[in-house]
Parts: sequence; C-alpha cells; structure tokens
Amino acid sequence: MKVSLGPLLYCWPKEKVIEFYQSVADSQIPLVYLGETICSRRRELKFTDYMDLARMLKASGKEVVLSTLALLEAPSEYTELKKQVDNGEFTIEANDMGAVQAAKELGLPFICGPTVNNYNLASLKKLHSWGMQRFVMPVELSKHWLDKVISIEAPAFEIEVFGHGFMPLALSARCFTARHKGLTKDKCQTICISNPKGLLAQTQESEPLLRLNGIQTQSAACIDLSSEKADMEKMGIDYFRLSPSGMGSVELADKLFDDEHQLHVQQEKSGSELSCNGYWHQEAGFSTV
Repeated sequence: MKVSLGPLLYCWPKEKVIEFYQSVADSQIPLVYLGETICSRRRELKFTDYMDLARMLKASGKEVVLSTLALLEAPSEYTELKKQVDNGEFTIEANDMGAVQAAKELGLPFICGPTVNNYNLASLKKLHSWGMQRFVMPVELSKHWLDKVISIEAPAFEIEVFGHGFMPLALSARCFTARHKGLTKDKCQTICISNPKGLLAQTQESEPLLRLNGIQTQSAACIDLSSEKADMEKMGIDYFRLSPSGMGSVELADKLFDDEHQLHVQQEKSGSELSCNGYWHQEAGFSTV
C-alpha cells in the first residue's frame, strides 16, 4: 500500500501553497492530489497555477491528480470544471457527479473522491464502467463495510482510504466562516485565508465539536488510522490518504513510509491534536477505539 497526499482543503496565500508543494516535490510521496475543492471564490491560485504546480510535481516523479470542486453552485463553476477535466495531461478526482458526467462525456478516466456518496458495489461497478479507476471511500464508512464489498467481488479498480486528517463531513451553500465574521458570502473578502486550519467550533462546555472551513464542515478531531495500516494492506487497499493541514504534513507522510506505529504513538503522546478513528470501527466518528 502506498501513501497519497490529498488536496489542500484550506485557503492559503499563493506563496505558502507554492512553498508547500515544493517540499512535496522533495518528499517520498508517490501520489499527489492538487486543486481547489471547497470554494471558487478562493482565487489565490488560478487554473494555470495549478497546472504549473502539477507539471513541477510530475517532473519530480510524482503521479498527479487534479481535484475538482465538491459543490458546484453556478454555471461559471461548471465551465471551469470542464476546463479541468479536459486538461490534456492529468487525471481528475471527481468530487461530485457533475465532474463524473463531464469525464464520462469525454471518455476520460477519473478518480472518485470521498465526497461522492458511494455506498454499494452496484454503484461502484457502474462508475467503473463509466471510467472510474480509483475509489476513495467516504469517511463515514467502515472497515466492515469495505471488507464486505471486497468479499462479494474482487474490485476491478483501486481503493483509497482517507487515513489521516480532519474529516470532510458536509458542504453548504452558505459560508459559515463569512457569517462568523459578519460578512455575506458574496462579499466575503476571502476571509477564510486568515484561518489556515479552519475555525474550531466548540460546545457550550468549551469542548471541541467541529471545524469550519468556509462552506465545508470538518471534524474537530483528526482521524488517525496509521495503526490500521497493516490490516489495510492485508485487505488489499491500494492507497492511504493523508489530508494536509500544515507544512508539517509532508514530514508526517514521509514517516508513514518508515514506521506507521511510531507515527501513531508520537502523535498520541504529543497531544497537539485530538485524534479519532470511530467510523472505521463502526462507532461514533469522534470516538477512539
């Protein structure tokens, strides 16, 4: 099983994004997802910038996949989506069915991202017939679910599991970050750039609850399945996805190549982030089994 680096889900300044992917180019990470998946109002990087980064990463020996928006809200966004799909160089990660349809119409292969609701083998087989090459399992599904699907019939496509990072839970047409700052979505001033890891929302008892990232809601706790990596390999899972949340994510990804159990223990001892793995074990998502 190999390690993949998911798309950057946060809004960072262009210079920081470029610095981040330059460090990715020097890492051991074999597969990199690249692109804006949350909000089209985040315009620090344009399509041409992402293509330049993709070519730089490809030149360093990485497999590069261009990730698409997970929630399309305007015709202009679909126009931009079609440009991404028909880029002529890189496979796309389709994060909604509009991207699937665009790739299908052009007869192009695609990766099915974790925000597409795939909950049964029949759906996966249909998507594969349309060109799906790899399936990224939705974060709320479990090891038991995946094992059951695989046992019914050996998949003709690759499987990737979201193994580390803040889990994408929901998307909304409204921007929670702008609302929190007293701004409207149409005049948001891209205020989410001031929160490089999103906004932590707490309960009335000051307990971490969720993480607000523009129109996206994430888990407050970081999913950590690094201790499950050996079992995943036995199951035949092809990729373990790490979702980046800071410059240190590249180092974490490299450590997964060396000793996944050491990584798990180091994080648990550091206490720097809450961790969870409940969904994987058919428990409440924020729990740790």
